[in-house]
Amino acid sequence: MNETVPNTADVIVVGGGLVGMAVAYGLAKAGTNTLVLDQGDDAFRASRGNFGLVWVQGKGFDRLEYSRWTRSSARAWAGLAEGLRQETDVDVRLTQPGGFHMCFSDNELAERQARLAGMQAALGDYPFEMLDGADLKARLPGIGPKVVGASYTPMDGHVNPLKLLRALHAGARHHGATVVGRMPVTGIESAPGEFTVVTPERRFTAPRIVLAAGLGNRVLAEHVGLHAPVAPNRGQVLVSERVRPFLKYPTINVRQTDEGSVQFGDSMEEVGFNDLTTTDVLAKIAQRGVSTFPFLADVRMVRAWGALRVMSPDGYPIYQQSESHPGAFVVTCHSGVTLAAAHATRIAPWIRGGERPEELAVFAGERFLTGEVFSHAH
Repeated sequence: MNETVPNTADVIVVGGGLVGMAVAYGLAKAGTNTLVLDQGDDAFRASRGNFGLVWVQGKGFDRLEYSRWTRSSARAWAGLAEGLRQETDVDVRLTQPGGFHMCFSDNELAERQARLAGMQAALGDYPFEMLDGADLKARLPGIGPKVVGASYTPMDGHVNPLKLLRALHAGARHHGATVVGRMPVTGIESAPGEFTVVTPERRFTAPRIVLAAGLGNRVLAEHVGLHAPVAPNRGQVLVSERVRPFLKYPTINVRQTDEGSVQFGDSMEEVGFNDLTTTDVLAKIAQRGVSTFPFLADVRMVRAWGALRVMSPDGYPIYQQSESHPGAFVVTCHSGVTLAAAHATRIAPWIRGGERPEELAVFAGERFLTGEVFSHAH
């Protein structure tokens, strides 16, 4: 490793994926001397396998703090994208035209309407529309007859997630952060006002540390008195060849990328640390995509992959500063794209010593020790 990398910093961020880099970018932009230690590409990287949605609708229906948190990030996303473009010349291809959640039965449509109406009643500013098949076909001419309707909200959008990861790395460095790859963290030692991060090659010291190591947080959190019982949840994705532009809106299971290819996804599997693909799940993903847009039946699939989401027992994030080790924070979630703007603009100031965002009071890891677990957040 380059010996010019400093041994000390104001904040050490453990993890160089979308979550860690969004926090590091926000810290560095505010003038904090930030060091990022990243395990490298041999890690299970959710950041390289996600769907790229900036998605609000339906999230947090049984935990409204999460809905507010998600919405605040979506609102801040345009500023994040423009700042990254100016500082790095990387266009993350953000568009926020709204998004559709397709329904394939009358019962599904009615349940969707009830859920969103309940959220609107509780939150107030929560716009949505319910569209029947004819209304939906007027908006999306390629829609298939098996789709009986959809919900639409103007709050949703999507980005190119690989360009986002690249931009956050470049943006953090632009503001003076040091990012070190192939540097797995094996332990954390603590003394009053100081944390020493142990790696196979060197030791690094800082008064504050942010654990943003994805699935690695489960073990690392224990070193600093935090509880982060995260586990892997596999999602599989299919990608087609490039086709003519036909879908400017993201949907929950089909989206056309800025480069013209079509992504199909939204599977969820409890299979441990297995990020391989399986024919049966990919077939179901393809079938749902073709049921949504029948002309895609003639489009060639060119790639498929599996990736592991970082999931807590209730699906919601864990955001917490350690009471026993002040200055140690855990930041973990499964919506690293959607929440990138909140992580950069609201989590980073908290880590610098500011007030904790009010929505985050309910997301401490101790909720899993007291039995206060809610249904799946996805």
